[in-house]
Amino acid sequence: MKILVLGPGGREHALVRTLLADPDVTQVDAAPGNAGIAAEVPVHQIDANDPEEVVALAQRLGSDLVVIGPEAPLAAGVSDALRAVHVPVFGPSAAAAQLESSKVFAKQVMTVAGVSTAASVHAKTAEQVRAACVEFGAPYVIKDDGLAAGKGVVVTEDLAAALAHAESCFASGSTVVVEEFLDGPEVSVFVIADGTPDGAVALSPAQDFKRIHDDDQGPNTGGMGAYTPLDWLPENFTEQVLDQVARPVLAEMDQRGTPFLGVLYCGLAVTTRGIRVIEFNARFGDPETQPVLSRLTTPLGQLLLAAARSELAERPELTPRFTDSSAVAVVLASPGYPGTTRTGAVMTGIADAEALEKVAVFHAGTAANDSGEYLSAGGRVLAVVGQGDTLAQARQRAYQGLELIHLEDGQYRTDIARRAVAGEIQLP
Repeated sequence: MKILVLGPGGREHALVRTLLADPDVTQVDAAPGNAGIAAEVPVHQIDANDPEEVVALAQRLGSDLVVIGPEAPLAAGVSDALRAVHVPVFGPSAAAAQLESSKVFAKQVMTVAGVSTAASVHAKTAEQVRAACVEFGAPYVIKDDGLAAGKGVVVTEDLAAALAHAESCFASGSTVVVEEFLDGPEVSVFVIADGTPDGAVALSPAQDFKRIHDDDQGPNTGGMGAYTPLDWLPENFTEQVLDQVARPVLAEMDQRGTPFLGVLYCGLAVTTRGIRVIEFNARFGDPETQPVLSRLTTPLGQLLLAAARSELAERPELTPRFTDSSAVAVVLASPGYPGTTRTGAVMTGIADAEALEKVAVFHAGTAANDSGEYLSAGGRVLAVVGQGDTLAQARQRAYQGLELIHLEDGQYRTDIARRAVAGEIQLP
């Protein structure tokens, strides 16, 4: 089959590589891709958020499947346009993608579906934000209601900082959701859904690290690292997530006439009161995708095509399976990220890192100059993934690879998966 992957980042690079490993996949194209993706498959410089441009490219390529990586094309209705011309697509409709594009919508769906989540207030004024903060107490959790590329959430003990974030959201024309803080470790679970009530399977859980600095200090980012599997979770955790979270939400979406077909990213907290939903996304998460797919042994192209055709329930052989190894991803970011970033610097050592045993580099914000050198071209530049028989070995390999890569004043966290390796993560 021929597959077109939409998106420019590390998640899409991981998708491309994993699809290339599927024996049923004969060709992979990407749009717009990045320098790392361009070194492996043909890339096409179109606006991936423009439904007409995407449809034209998919038809010209004769794509058997289009896989949508980021959230913006989903919100723009790209999947709807592809389905209208009978091109199979893995990604929800714009209506179903509201589970990510509107925090208020997601809360409404969870309420009707009986899914446990944080108590919240939808606030449209500073006075409402202040009142909700006083009601819930610190730490204060303020979320932009709309899409914010993973950076629309502020969690802080500082009431003034919470109010300032809310004001910035209001200034951009959005509203905010104020939530109670959820105790307990956070977990990410990707659920592959085929738009039918019984068609849902879960991938291996992962844990990501949102703050820019070690020990979860500094502002939120799109994600600075992740690891999988999570040995501290109970063995039946993914089945609990399917039963308590994903299937009720998918059933409610079907009941509303907006069936969900794609990745339902479940951002969860394992609290003293059980599993609670922090947020939903309507696509693979980044950087969790990189380590999760590194361990996947089920053919990804066949899995996603079966979902796009609403055939998952009929294809038990495509139930996701994984190696017994562990995988750790560490993100290298540009100086200044997640604020005003400095880009355009030459990077060295990527090939040296990839030459190491069980080490892979996934490009995110990269470009290439006329000499073939890689340049930083975004906030998050790349992720180094190490695999190993143990989490400690995987972590050691990821950092060994990262240390070979040079980006002037580049940033990365030194504590990805450190507490898990030390056995310090306890379920409440």
